[in-house]
Amino acid sequence: MRIFLFSLLAVVCFSSCKSGQTAASQDSSPLDELVSIMQGHYSSEKQSVTDKDYFNISLRMTPIWKSKGHYLFVEQALFDKQDKPYRVRIYKVSQRGDSFVSEIYTLKDEKAWIGKWATPEVYDQLTEADIELKQGCEVVLKRVGKNRFEGATGDKTCPSELRGASWANSKVTVTENSILSWDQGFDKDGKQVWGATKGGYAFFKI
Repeated sequence: MRIFLFSLLAVVCFSSCKSGQTAASQDSSPLDELVSIMQGHYSSEKQSVTDKDYFNISLRMTPIWKSKGHYLFVEQALFDKQDKPYRVRIYKVSQRGDSFVSEIYTLKDEKAWIGKWATPEVYDQLTEADIELKQGCEVVLKRVGKNRFEGATGDKTCPSELRGASWANSKVTVTENSILSWDQGFDKDGKQVWGATKGGYAFFKI
């Protein structure tokens, strides 16, 4: 009798747990999926070892402002100089129809927020007055498969003055464990003046 009751309870538990897991997976939206796989610490070390034209870059994406939506605090730096990132941004990720948009924000006092990823609650002190939207530089992504999103900025929509550029372009592929990012700057005549020339940087999660 005890064996029968134990077996019955086990079946009931297995069924309820399994149905609960299924419900949870069904509740996960493509937007949640994208934000979940974007966050983390990445490096391009593998690529830099096989191709000397690429540097070993550290890329950190830390979720912040969870009560306001989907925001990521982003730092990009040479791997051996992570205390001095050359790019500090905030990404706002949202869904528009069947597309996913990553809007890019700069910080007015970015040095004050560098390296706070270990205690992300500190970013709660940031306000919308401390950041500024980079108009036309948003990346529009499409979900092309489970845990895979691909997209780019608009054609000549993102202004840039870096190294004589007039506009910049970014192409991005996000997967569960990697991000392929190809950022390029072009002058008014369409000549590339900065960024990788052979292809994007391949970042893998650490």
